[in-house]
Amino acid sequence: MDKHVLWLTAGLVLIAVMLIVQYLTRKIENSFMTRTISGVILLDVALIVIIYGRWLLYATCLVLSLIGAFEFYRAMGLHQKTKKINALELTGYIGVVLFYLSLIAEGLIPRIISVVFCVTLMMAVYVFTFPTYRIGQVMTALFGILYVGVMISFVYQTRILPNGKYAVWLIFICSWGCDTCAYVFGRLFGRHKMTPILSPHKTIEGGIGGVVGAGILGMIFAFLTHEDVPAFMIISVIGAFISMIGDLAASAIKRNEEIKDFGTLIPGHGGVLDRFDSVIFTAPVIYFLTYLVSM
Repeated sequence: MDKHVLWLTAGLVLIAVMLIVQYLTRKIENSFMTRTISGVILLDVALIVIIYGRWLLYATCLVLSLIGAFEFYRAMGLHQKTKKINALELTGYIGVVLFYLSLIAEGLIPRIISVVFCVTLMMAVYVFTFPTYRIGQVMTALFGILYVGVMISFVYQTRILPNGKYAVWLIFICSWGCDTCAYVFGRLFGRHKMTPILSPHKTIEGGIGGVVGAGILGMIFAFLTHEDVPAFMIISVIGAFISMIGDLAASAIKRNEEIKDFGTLIPGHGGVLDRFDSVIFTAPVIYFLTYLVSM
């Protein structure tokens, strides 16, 4: 077996252990086994999809984006449980698909065209069905395309970079690795609340531990895969900090809308947006930083 594959396998095992520790150390009460088992299954699926890449990762990101958009629209009240999909909501899903189709073509122009077309289409639905929808609903539909569809697509876009074979894993090291390290450091040394109203259990000490821990994990991963150690460490530190914003942003949306979870698709975890809230913000950052480093 190729030496690089062996080191990559070791790195992935490290991530697996890190995630399992996260699940086992949380206070989950009766859902503890469900959360752990579903988490391990989710990790296994992620390993297969990301290692294979190509059309499988592309299709997976598209499906996750559509499900995530649905969860977001439902949370924001754009989708009503008792009603069929409305025109504005449908336009949002079309917008997600169009953006993914634009990824097939090379260059930035097709992606810009897809976003501009989505905005135009949204406004067309708004004016030709007036006064069915309010402008706030239009902005919600448009934001759903950007917040979920565009952001999650950067997992795929990172994977297809020249050095994306390994760099893509930094997305999950920064997201889930930071979360795990922050939890451990918070439990051991947490004293000062980071956001007392929004997330009372998160501490400044935990946040610092999460960022430092992710940096160390990124450095170890780079060493195991023979990548640029300083670059991976710096990227991981920046990505970890951004991942906390993604986590808190999702919490803020749920607090505003008075819901516990975005969905129930993943047993013990909630919906796509509950599990990938930090990944949504980390993926674009890792993409651009990796692109800059490779220039």
